[in-house]
Amino acid sequence: MNIVETAKASANLTTFARAIEAAGLTDTLNEAGPYTILAPTDEAFAKLPPGTLDEWMKDKETLKKVLLHHVVSGKVSASEVGAMQSAKALEGPPLAIKSVNNKVLIDGAGIVQPDIAASNGVIHAIDTVLVIPKQ
Repeated sequence: MNIVETAKASANLTTFARAIEAAGLTDTLNEAGPYTILAPTDEAFAKLPPGTLDEWMKDKETLKKVLLHHVVSGKVSASEVGAMQSAKALEGPPLAIKSVNNKVLIDGAGIVQPDIAASNGVIHAIDTVLVIPKQ
């Protein structure tokens, strides 16, 4: 299963999978890749301020940018992420990575389910939606 199929099949990534479709990124993320996806869980989306996700779902370009801020080129395992200081997402500024008390934080988001294998990359479920800072 590729990244999109894997996200759809995962019980706690349904909002992320729906957002991929709404943003028109299904074809992009079905391609060979490989990609590393930092996929916010359904609980992470639920922590957004009320109405935020609805606004993004209505604005395809903004939604696309937000989602591509969660995609890194190449296949990077959770242990490899932990050894990095930053990663370049496909959209937005580099993601800051640090290790705090043996927990890897990516722009403040913790990995709650690492190394979910897909045919064209890997998914790490994270506990917070990564928002691109306003310019």
